[in-house]
Amino acid sequence: MTKILITAAGSYGDVAPYTGLGARLRDAGHEVALATHDTYAPLVRAAGLEFRRLPADPRTRRPGTTGQAQPAAPGSNRALMRQAAAFIKELGGGIADAAHEDTGLLLLSATTAPLGHHLAEALDIPSLDLPLVPGAPTGDFAPVVSGGRTLGRWGNRTAGRLSLRVIDRLYADATRDLRARLGLPPATPRTVRRRTEAAGRPVLHGFSEVLLPRPADWRRGLDVVGNWWPWHAPDARLPDLVEDFLAAGPPPVFLGFGSMAGGDGERLSTLAAAALRRAKVRGILQSGWAGLTTRHAPGHADLLTIGDVPHALLFPRMSAVVHHCGAGTTAAGLRAGVPAVPVPVAADQPFWAARLASLGVATAPVPFADLSAGNAVARLADAVSQAVTSPARRDHAAEAARRLATEDGAGEVIKAVERLGV
Repeated sequence: MTKILITAAGSYGDVAPYTGLGARLRDAGHEVALATHDTYAPLVRAAGLEFRRLPADPRTRRPGTTGQAQPAAPGSNRALMRQAAAFIKELGGGIADAAHEDTGLLLLSATTAPLGHHLAEALDIPSLDLPLVPGAPTGDFAPVVSGGRTLGRWGNRTAGRLSLRVIDRLYADATRDLRARLGLPPATPRTVRRRTEAAGRPVLHGFSEVLLPRPADWRRGLDVVGNWWPWHAPDARLPDLVEDFLAAGPPPVFLGFGSMAGGDGERLSTLAAAALRRAKVRGILQSGWAGLTTRHAPGHADLLTIGDVPHALLFPRMSAVVHHCGAGTTAAGLRAGVPAVPVPVAADQPFWAARLASLGVATAPVPFADLSAGNAVARLADAVSQAVTSPARRDHAAEAARRLATEDGAGEVIKAVERLGV
């Protein structure tokens, strides 16, 4: 039995998929701990995993973006870089504390991998990178944080290499401090990254080729294996209030922004209610960090506000899903086989929004920034109407869901762990 430590940091969508992966590894006979923020401790423990704490909880600070779907903070790019670097520096000390002497294997998310590689070196144990987003340069597409626009094959590869250098800069201070604490000789993030790449170590990407095919110009060992999904109890069911609402009329439209748009709940709730009313559909608003609520839409009996419920149980019951296109929510919508209305906010979200539209399972994206325009209600309502009335989109969504159902991303990770022989 191998004692495995998974490290994951960021928003719910950056962390929750690793609870399902951890549970599968536990069922395969491994002892699994998941190191993440205090916010997610109940979810980790409910999945039957040992919780270990990482600092820099995103619910109490807004670190900016580090290549994952993290909340964007206001201010200049330079200010965002400083905030992200401070977040990462704090995270580095927490990762060092999370590992115990009996840890036999590290499994690392995209945010924690540049730190976890130093820890694996110090402990002389193997590690496996398990990102939820593509990070290696390719001619097929520009870096996922660049907005989803292609720059041509040469431009895409060049931008990808520049993106890695930016990440190296973000991790520079944390790397220096962490290596000193671990008793390792000095080395820059770029040096360690190049050393890792030269070794040809495997990287298993937790998204589906249904959504994004593996680039042909990636080196051997960079694999796309399919999603691993957030854990929920086998006997879990939707709350009675939700079931009653679903039974009272036709399938509603889901609308939520996950960990984005904090503090803008009143305006967004009013806008969402008006758009759904104009589209003549029922709706379920997921409160999220924005704090969406039906109290800003009095008299709208066809609206319901909910808290956290498993998307795997809720989304298949919807006629469409309106969301911010974080990697996890994007995958959950695709898995459910229902059309989407992408409302990307920041980071990798415009990239995934563009991918959904290119598959024919979603309308054209409605950028979150455009929800402040005077025609926002009409534009969102029109997109919702398109999503719920298009047979072609529903057919494309159903076909994508059928293909996703044949994949087992967590199973591929288990095989990779076994191949490491730990």
